[in-house]
Amino acid sequence: MALRRVRAGLRELRPLPLPLPLLLLLLLGPWPAAGHGGKYSREKNEPEPPSKREPVGEFRIEKLNQLWEKAQRLNLSPVRLTELHADLKLQERDEFKWKKLKSEGLDEDGEKEAKLRRSLSVILATYGLDGRKDTLSTNFLDHGAEDDSLQDPRLEKLWHRAKTSGKFSSEELDKLWREFLHHKEKVREYNILLETLSRAEDIHENVISPVDVSRVEEEALRSRHTELKDRLRDISQGLDRLQRVSHQGYGTESEFAEPRVMDLWDLARAANFTEKELESFREELKHFEAKIEKHNHYQKQLEMSHQKLKHVESFGDQEHISRNKERHAVLEERTKELGYKVKKHLQDLSSRVSRARHNEL
Repeated sequence: MALRRVRAGLRELRPLPLPLPLLLLLLLGPWPAAGHGGKYSREKNEPEPPSKREPVGEFRIEKLNQLWEKAQRLNLSPVRLTELHADLKLQERDEFKWKKLKSEGLDEDGEKEAKLRRSLSVILATYGLDGRKDTLSTNFLDHGAEDDSLQDPRLEKLWHRAKTSGKFSSEELDKLWREFLHHKEKVREYNILLETLSRAEDIHENVISPVDVSRVEEEALRSRHTELKDRLRDISQGLDRLQRVSHQGYGTESEFAEPRVMDLWDLARAANFTEKELESFREELKHFEAKIEKHNHYQKQLEMSHQKLKHVESFGDQEHISRNKERHAVLEERTKELGYKVKKHLQDLSSRVSRARHNEL
């Protein structure tokens, strides 16, 4: 009887109604925490869509990361890798600038995009990333071992004559070797641009009708022809200089020692600069040359550090290896940073001279 009364009492019990604010808090409270990146939220445990993820690596553009990884697999020297790193950083900067211009509708003719492709082609060829085996060496620590890399009988003959003439000190031979390599690089870049222009002209000639070719495209082709003529004239003047220096040695008339700086100074003197502007440019070139010399110093230190690290690794002393790896990594990072600054400065100076030269036309 008592049990029956207890059961009847339980059936009469009803859950008390909760206040509305408390009910909403219980129902909705946990969701905002998860939605705002909680430890177990969907955001934290599901990967972002591929389009939103930044590429993992040295660069923010995936194709440049792929080139960088390929270069490392090719076992390029540390000096070559730091040079490549600087070039790829500049390419990345220019590509982001172009994307911004394109989004604003400022590259309708596509000439800036074409220039970017040409620039990347030069990088590929210069560092042997285009599948060819003949890469340009810029390691001038031991120029005697690189004689066969000039790939031009005229240059090789001039270099052999200079090296055996007795007119040059060891430091001057290093300087002259850099001039030869710089000249070879200019010839290589000219050939790449010539090949690119030839392909563009083939497409231009094979269009269905003249209506398909815009005036803008024709202007772009003419602009590339002008660029090629300028480069060819520069190459011819550079060869004349190499012939003169190889025969006569270095005199006191040379104001600058670095090939790139000498090129810029020659171009600046032929450009439409006032005397005041030319003097200002001369001072800036002196600062630029000091920056190049500092970069060259770090490159030499990096190469020696690499050789020392290989030597230490052969002994298996882990503590010693670890210390040398740390030093090498710091030196490598500093060399990359300086390389980027040098190439960016060179690009800026070249643009200034180019604008001054075109203003006089």
